[in-house]
Amino acid sequence: MPESPIKVGVITDQTGALSFMGVANANVAKMLIDDLNARGGLLGRRVELCLEDSETTDSAAEAAAVKLVEHDRVDVVLGGIYSSTRQAIKGPVVVNGKTLYIYPEQYEGQESDPLIFCTGPVPAQQVEPLIPWLMQKTGAKKFYLPSADYIWPQVLNQRVRESVEAGGGEIVGEEYWPLDHIDYAETVAKIVSSGAEVVFNTIVPPGLPPFLEELYNSGFAKRGGQLICTYFDENFLNLVPAEHVEGLYSCLDFYQDVSDPGSQGIINRYDTLFPGSAKFTAGSACSGMYRGLKLWETAVKEAGSLNQEAVVKALDHATILEGPGGSAEMVPGQHHLRLHMYIAQAQSGNFKVVKDLGVIEPKEPSLV
Repeated sequence: MPESPIKVGVITDQTGALSFMGVANANVAKMLIDDLNARGGLLGRRVELCLEDSETTDSAAEAAAVKLVEHDRVDVVLGGIYSSTRQAIKGPVVVNGKTLYIYPEQYEGQESDPLIFCTGPVPAQQVEPLIPWLMQKTGAKKFYLPSADYIWPQVLNQRVRESVEAGGGEIVGEEYWPLDHIDYAETVAKIVSSGAEVVFNTIVPPGLPPFLEELYNSGFAKRGGQLICTYFDENFLNLVPAEHVEGLYSCLDFYQDVSDPGSQGIINRYDTLFPGSAKFTAGSACSGMYRGLKLWETAVKEAGSLNQEAVVKALDHATILEGPGGSAEMVPGQHHLRLHMYIAQAQSGNFKVVKDLGVIEPKEPSLV
């Protein structure tokens, strides 16, 4: 009788406001699990993907997490985009289920749990290199922070404030709106009247397109204003007219303009399997999903079993030499990755890498 399959749980927003990101994450998981099984599986066993739709609501994510842990009895869970979704998944999976959880999205940092590993970039890898670079390049000093009202923007904005003030700049406005807020006429009027030279945006869908349209119509960019959105990637470029984000700066661990053979090989394989608008991108957590699954596979092989304690121990120092954007290695004790980072600018509907930042440390606290 063959051994039962190893079960991998993936929770991602295949419907709802973030479906343009979540569908791509689901595609990455399908691609890698299929590849793994084509190579004979893991530990001589087939790997089964248990894929759940979190519907871009935290309640659906929480219900999916309960199902994966209690009914499917998965060996690991990956997924979640919003930080609030990570918290919704964390309860059933980690706190109650004592199950390994890998979070793939770029986020505000500070997640610290023995059973949670984060495979996307954090503020030390995005804000800390980007803000000084932009201030030096443009001479800009006045920043405005329009934001969605949840944990990621609040923590990220604190890091932005520290970087701006360290460079002799100032925050001339900071405000928070519910995730479903879509009328940004008043906010843009304040931005214009404040004399802001840079807008550092953390508004997210569904409010993002109307905000960007309002800002564009105000003439902010035409007057020389700079727009930053650190999560913006090629999937987001499909969400809005190109002129609304022309010149926008982003800072991520991968763009499709990155030309190393490993990155291009991943993109070519993905595009062949999944042609269409749900692209393999970094801000949409695809790069983190790819790394998370590959690092977990590496850890299971080193452990030689699915014993969770042994897998966690191996994952604490796991490395992949080739991945989207380059190599990645877990910083022992931190459960976050050293990552190759890039600054890119939106130009005519595409992202162009304008600065290769090299490998950057996450600088997250050690789990002690």
